[in-house]
Amino acid sequence: NLTPAGVEPHDLELTSDDIDRIDDADLVFYIGSGFQPSIAAAAKRRRKVATDVGAGLMSRKGDPHFWLDPTLMAKAVDRIARAAAKADPKNAKFMRDNARRYKLQLAGLDSEFSNSLSHCQRNEIVTAHAAFGYLAARYRLRQEAVTGISPDVEPSPKRLAQLSALIRRDGVTTVFFEKLVPRDFADTLARDAGVRTALLDPLEALTKKEYDAFDDYLTVMRRNLTALKDALGCS
Repeated sequence: NLTPAGVEPHDLELTSDDIDRIDDADLVFYIGSGFQPSIAAAAKRRRKVATDVGAGLMSRKGDPHFWLDPTLMAKAVDRIARAAAKADPKNAKFMRDNARRYKLQLAGLDSEFSNSLSHCQRNEIVTAHAAFGYLAARYRLRQEAVTGISPDVEPSPKRLAQLSALIRRDGVTTVFFEKLVPRDFADTLARDAGVRTALLDPLEALTKKEYDAFDDYLTVMRRNLTALKDALGCS
């Protein structure tokens, strides 16, 4: 993984050693559509196989966060398994079997989200940045983001005022922040509107603590589901 633990992946700049790793690797997986431009550019320059795992899966213009929809994540797993099996034919069956088992787990996760979010008092989620469009579309939620796709852009006072009014009008209980970007605006908005804050993780990178605890996509997504159920008043 070229993104160090706890580093915001949008901001990653490659070192010369990173570029050498990309050039020398038997197989490279990356996410295009502007998610990590430096990695995508280096991957496309190499002579050996490089697979954009999100190609064809991103239906929301400018938004690369397809993996927050478990059904799209399952399609990415197929793509990864095919590329890995082609690069290592001797272990192709082993990798296809693993992919099949993991897709069953993803299907179970999708069912958990669908069932848990089907009877809620609210459907609006106020998020730190617009990373949850695919998740919202899959489970019929409405995302209202403090900033756009890039978490580095500061919101305007007008946008903060709009969200404060929306929170009061629609009875929103929670402003979601993220662990890898400053939470100042989320805290300010929540304090102004008189509501709480909670973590909603876009799964762009794990922290060192999460790596050490063997956290993964499934464990973090289930924590996200718990946070959503609490915020939306789901029964």
